[in-house]
Amino acid sequence: MEYVGRVPGPPLDQFIDDIYCLTGAPRHRRMNVPPMPSAHLFINLGEPARLLGPDPSVPPAVVADGWFMGVWTRRFTIEYPTRVHFVGAHFKPWGLSPFVGIPATELRDRWVPVDAVWPRSADRIRNQLGDVASAAEALRLLEEELRTRLAEAPARGLDLVRHTGGRLEASWGAVPVRALTDAAGVSGNHLATQFKSHVGVTPKRVARIYRFARLIVSVDTSRPVDWSALAHTAGYFDQAHFSKEFKDFTGHTPTEYLALRRRHPAERDFPPDSGPMPAD
Repeated sequence: MEYVGRVPGPPLDQFIDDIYCLTGAPRHRRMNVPPMPSAHLFINLGEPARLLGPDPSVPPAVVADGWFMGVWTRRFTIEYPTRVHFVGAHFKPWGLSPFVGIPATELRDRWVPVDAVWPRSADRIRNQLGDVASAAEALRLLEEELRTRLAEAPARGLDLVRHTGGRLEASWGAVPVRALTDAAGVSGNHLATQFKSHVGVTPKRVARIYRFARLIVSVDTSRPVDWSALAHTAGYFDQAHFSKEFKDFTGHTPTEYLALRRRHPAERDFPPDSGPMPAD
């Protein structure tokens, strides 16, 4: 598949890591996606995809038009069609808040149709994007749409969450929550309440996800991997806790994950492959 992405201009870049166009035949139809520090908007211009949560008793969701996803705290599986044509956005953990107007807890660990959040919009957006010939023009149109959706004034508490969340982002979750509250001059309960409202989870959970993301992106499968050293660098000081969290987030032990990555190397210049892994 081909991934064409870029960072949107200000002020969208305060809330969005990148907007992108993903096209082509996937190397792997099913991908397991661990928790990562982002929320998502997908506009599907091709055949339906399927989304499966970690509970096998819950039927998969078939998604044809477009959907939002909040921050995920568990792994899930995406099953691509034979050919993919997505236009989307990777939001920062707090990034959806000024665009959707609903509590982030309603999007945590969920996929929600675009029309449920932006009523009667999915067909119009898909028709606009489907009429353009280039990825660059599709990204321009998506950026324009997002600019019109950005709230003019931040909701209560969003500036606090954006500032403290930015410190977690810059440190890959290494700043203690107590240091965040002391610097912001607020209580831990107040900060947790605002994070739940704008991110869907507590700052402690956001820090955990950033910490795990740092570990994953630092794995070099072409060399021997010292998991203890990587875990310590990422902020894991208890080996048993690291092993349990790694298995919870990926479904694999570190050794199994490394073997899988070596059998199926990530596609070159393909950012989504830094986290997701083949499920087939």
